[in-house]
Amino acid sequence: MCRPRVVEHTPEFDQIGEITNIDISHLYKMTEYPSEDEEMNMIDFAENEEEKERLKANFEKRKQALNGNINQVKILVKKLIDSLEKIDNLHERLIKTDFDSMNSEYYFSDFNKDKGEGYIRNNFGQDLRNFKRFIDYAIDRNSETIWFEYG
Repeated sequence: MCRPRVVEHTPEFDQIGEITNIDISHLYKMTEYPSEDEEMNMIDFAENEEEKERLKANFEKRKQALNGNINQVKILVKKLIDSLEKIDNLHERLIKTDFDSMNSEYYFSDFNKDKGEGYIRNNFGQDLRNFKRFIDYAIDRNSETIWFEYG
């Protein structure tokens, strides 16, 4: 998800969206949900009350943009999994990069096989299936909204 700032060509995840003909933009939108730390830090550094209120309104707008998205995300992830299960050579279809910090050949190969142990040395298929299981877990606990937060 962070590759748009790393590679000079179309990031791998965007290429996968093109290969599968699936709009993945909603997954990118999930990165826009403000963390509590971001909110507190930005508000603490606001120069005046007007700026604080503007920031609070912006944070609320960003949250509302994702409010109730969990079923939509589940459908999107399932569509990705279903489409990618049928592609044997995904890693060969992706643009090669000089900055292969992901070990793309390993990560994007053997989609239908869980290659890692927990999260160490997972491949893309395993990560997507784990994400789908997490979504199902969250839905079972009455969650309605899901987003990404990087630490």
